[in-house]
Amino acid sequence: MTPHRFPLTVYYEDTDMAGVVYYANYLRYIERARSEIVEQMGVDQNAMRAKDIVFVVTRVEADYLSSARMGDRLEVITTHRAASPVRWTFDQEVQREGTPIFRAHVVAVSMTTGGKPVRLPAEIRATLKK
Repeated sequence: MTPHRFPLTVYYEDTDMAGVVYYANYLRYIERARSEIVEQMGVDQNAMRAKDIVFVVTRVEADYLSSARMGDRLEVITTHRAASPVRWTFDQEVQREGTPIFRAHVVAVSMTTGGKPVRLPAEIRATLKK
């Protein structure tokens, strides 16, 4: 599968008192990229929730390699696959000018709003098999 690319710019609100991106914001950046992937697959998460199905992140493994600063232009590169009928895994890298500054491995599962695992929606399974 071709890696998904999500561009972003670092704003003042993203930085801490030292003028670098606050560490938790990298998690927000990669979340946005995953949301874009779902949308580009034609999946309406509001419609899923109305059917009592949501995605829940169950694991994040992250490596902070370098700091980003206000004004930096970044890109989140994501590869993903169905790891089981209910699990979807993502390998994500935040890059600045092609150089990795953050890497993460994320595991998400498809669940009911009550916390019971359910199969990934059919449209996602079909796309991930291609």
